[in-house]
Amino acid sequence: MPLRYMQREAVDSVFSYWSENDGNALVDMAGGSGKSLTMATLAYECVEQYQDMRVLNCAHREELVEGNFKEYIGIAPFGNAGIYAASLGQRNSRAKVIFGQIQTIYNKADEICQVVRDADGKIISSNPIDLLEIDEVHLVPELAMEITNGAVVISDDEKAQYGRLIRDLLAINPDMKIVGFSATIYRTKSGRLDEGEGRMWDKCVYTYTLTQGMDDGYLAPLSSKGMHAKFDLNGVRSLGGDYKPGELQKAVDKEEITEAVVAEALSWSAGRKTALWFCSGVEHALHVRDAIRRHGKTCETITGDLKLTPKSVRRRIIADLKSGKLWGCTNDAVLTVGTNIPNIDMIVDMGPTKSCSRFVQKVVRGTRPVYPKGFNPDGPGVTKEDRKAAIANGPKPDCLYLDFAKNVEYHGSVDRAQPRVAGSGQGDAPIKQCPTDKTDINGKCGCDELLHISIMTCTACGYIFPPNEEEKLTRAPSVTPILSTEKPWYPVSSRSFRHHPGKDGKADSVKVTYLVSMKAINEWICCAHTGFPKSKADRWWLAHSGQRPFPRTVLEFLERQHELAGTAEVQLDYARNARYPDVVAHRIGPANDNAPPAANDNRSYAEDWERDEIPF
Repeated sequence: MPLRYMQREAVDSVFSYWSENDGNALVDMAGGSGKSLTMATLAYECVEQYQDMRVLNCAHREELVEGNFKEYIGIAPFGNAGIYAASLGQRNSRAKVIFGQIQTIYNKADEICQVVRDADGKIISSNPIDLLEIDEVHLVPELAMEITNGAVVISDDEKAQYGRLIRDLLAINPDMKIVGFSATIYRTKSGRLDEGEGRMWDKCVYTYTLTQGMDDGYLAPLSSKGMHAKFDLNGVRSLGGDYKPGELQKAVDKEEITEAVVAEALSWSAGRKTALWFCSGVEHALHVRDAIRRHGKTCETITGDLKLTPKSVRRRIIADLKSGKLWGCTNDAVLTVGTNIPNIDMIVDMGPTKSCSRFVQKVVRGTRPVYPKGFNPDGPGVTKEDRKAAIANGPKPDCLYLDFAKNVEYHGSVDRAQPRVAGSGQGDAPIKQCPTDKTDINGKCGCDELLHISIMTCTACGYIFPPNEEEKLTRAPSVTPILSTEKPWYPVSSRSFRHHPGKDGKADSVKVTYLVSMKAINEWICCAHTGFPKSKADRWWLAHSGQRPFPRTVLEFLERQHELAGTAEVQLDYARNARYPDVVAHRIGPANDNAPPAANDNRSYAEDWERDEIPF
């Protein structure tokens, strides 16, 4: 499988660093950007270049171990690779490339390295590990490493599994290279892994961010709404840098709060196909599941308790989520890593956390894209604009994050989130929410849109905010947008189609006009064109539930408009033109354009309302 540019750059950056340094390297790659393939490629190119080299890829979850192994076999089907994980029933310690689970291998360095010792314990012979890859490296405890009298000393409790494994492997081969991979290269207490005295990790050699992934069309966009239901965490103490689990669950798991949260979350669920719910404990996850079921949605629970959800049940639930058979799944924060369910398009966060990495890991469960059937994001000539358009018009235009836990308020927008370090002076983001429980000077209610504090008229619904002083006193601090660059969504009150004649030899097109807050926003569906305009038109048709075959003429489109679902909201981008925005994404909702007779579909708007040219 050919690498995407960021995967190639990440591998090359590691090799480049090693060519000049002996330190331990970090690779920071956004969730969903292909970290497993990057690790597999690094391991493969190492053993191909150095025939005697051995690699150990280590992770803490069996799903990660299995996934990383499959990725490697995908590029090296006849490679000498094996799994060492009790949970997977395999203990291959002699392969050149081993994929191990830390809980199984932390005390198996001698076995993995095939060490033979004399009567005094000195090594006579061995087949050492030359490269240690650690997946989700932010979970490795703080380990300060130094060499004392020729021996490797790890300044951590010897019982710590990662500390013991690293110490023992380095004792066998002091020249072993170590590289860590994660989407969150920081810890709650100490900040970045490559900063601070006594750090184990010397340098982050490559970074690929969420923003880059979304801009490249390799990750699905995120959107968020401010929530009204809230938890009271007064009196909940901390333990190990996060809330004490028992006290947190007691504060959050209350019937009246659960019912309010579930009802509010489901009010935003129209058109959402797969929902992942993060809860605060096992009992909380079960209670939330039951509340969701009472609303008529299918929902299951996955917990860390193997008695409640054995491995076979867990695999079945995940398979049902992937296939679309199951709508929702609650969990007690066990699905923050090692979970690859691309069709997740709604995340409900009911798990307050002080851990920045845990917050980010939860959010990025929803960033894996789902392209329309038949679209190849890595095909010849496919651009990032093609990929973004495919996502916007595909089965998953974005993922909606509902933050009842106020984690965004605490950590900031997910693309800029960093752990709070004592004395850093971090404060609340200057964000406010368009209120639905108040009226403005014109008697108009708001729409829950998230806006910068300086905006006085809501860009989505036209609500006029009160003067600044009152605004600062009444703004809800828990509504920071999930992305710092998030473009606003606008409710569509009506939608119409009309024939747009082509000019200068161009084919005719369908002009779609969305009425947004009494303003007409235009988009052109080029069903009679060829190339990218035609493929974009077909994606629009399919996203709005139109049937195959796709219409090939404007007349056919207009005759078959009764097949289409309505457009509930549009996402607008004013970057190219401050007056005429581009429609970059749609949310599908109840039909608002095709109830017979279809009189409104042929309604004309004044020509001077908007420009009348196809923008390409």
